[in-house]
Order: sequence, then structure tokens, then C-alpha cells
Amino acid sequence: MVEIQIDYEGRLRCSAQHMLSGGKISTDAPVDNQGRGESFSPTDLVATALGSCMATVMGIAANRREIDLGGLRMSVKKEMSGDLPRRIARLEVVIFMPLSESHPDRKVLEGAAMTCPVHHSIHPDIEVDMTWHWQA
Repeated sequence: MVEIQIDYEGRLRCSAQHMLSGGKISTDAPVDNQGRGESFSPTDLVATALGSCMATVMGIAANRREIDLGGLRMSVKKEMSGDLPRRIARLEVVIFMPLSESHPDRKVLEGAAMTCPVHHSIHPDIEVDMTWHWQA
């Protein structure tokens, strides 16, 4: 079990500490929801978690096959709902692979991304669109 300690600092800002490592991050409410937008919003962290989880699981699969994923880059765009309750409506994931589309382990790497625990934890009402760009 992993513990995250979260402290509300006021003015819609929180700090969170990963108790095992001591790592810290801050969150701020977004400008479109009464915040200052000076840091990741809590829903931004969901988008960040999805992209970084996919990259990490692909990295694990690549390590097993001795594939270098140096240069892997991902972009995740988050769209909030226009109605209530306020929620994430859509996540658009774009993956820029440093390998050719004809790489023999392409399907393994794509499959690894889809098995990421965050992807499996996202509510089915949230639309997740994925686009892959393989190096020419």
C-alpha cells in the first residue's frame, strides 16, 4: 500500500507528498473553476497519470525485449464536460514512438500501453482516444 499525504494550503491549492519517496507535488484549481491555474489541477493529474502509466508499462515491455524507447513522447489533452456534474469527458492520447511502424514488437508495445493500470481504472464514460505516430 502506498500513502499520499495531502495538505490543503488555502486559495484552492494543495500539496501532496509521496510518503515512501518523499516526493512532492502541488495542485491548483484551474482558471475556469475559480483557481489561479498555477500548477496541475487534480483532473490534470488524471491525464498525466494515464500518459505516464502507458509510457512506463511500455518501458517495462521494452526492457524485457532490450528495446530502446529513448525519445518516446506522449501528449494527453483533457476535455472537461460542459454540463454538471463537472467531470473529465475525454482524454486524447497521442504517442510518438521512436521506432518504425514495421518494428517486430509493435503489437507488444501497443498492447502494453493498453494494459496500463490507470487506463483500466478510468471510468468507461470517459472517452479515451489514442493516436500512434511511428518514426518513419
